[in-house]
Amino acid sequence: MSAAYTVRVAEDPADLEACFALRKEVFVGEQGVPEDIEYDAYDAVAVHVLAITGDGVPLGTGRLLHGERAAEKTGGDLTLGSLGRLAVAQRSRGLGVGVALVRAIEDAARARGLAAVDLHAQTHALGFYERLGYEPYGAEYEEAGIPHQGMRRAL
Repeated sequence: MSAAYTVRVAEDPADLEACFALRKEVFVGEQGVPEDIEYDAYDAVAVHVLAITGDGVPLGTGRLLHGERAAEKTGGDLTLGSLGRLAVAQRSRGLGVGVALVRAIEDAARARGLAAVDLHAQTHALGFYERLGYEPYGAEYEEAGIPHQGMRRAL
């Protein structure tokens, strides 16, 4: 597969469908997350980003919650964005797609005037996020049967 791809905000129905299909592939299919908890009410208000090849093959996705929706997940702080549901198709790993998605989500957060981005990292991915400037905080916890760690990066 060619490493040529772009990352864009998913605004049309086909892009959103691709985002949800990628999440199902990675979280439900690979990781065994129950489908009924993978999709939530936040999906309707989140900023979704999509990495896609020039010929339309979706490679990865992620979302940003901001405003009141993010505050619900970050303890009430309206200056924080919440990065979540970052998923890269197995066939696309190692191409820099995850980094590009995180940076696009951070750009979307900056564009909305947010001061920092918070996330709930699966513990196996801590090194990935640390390399991108995220710092762990709090105790490890379980979410959807998977160990997680809170992390944050100032923008």
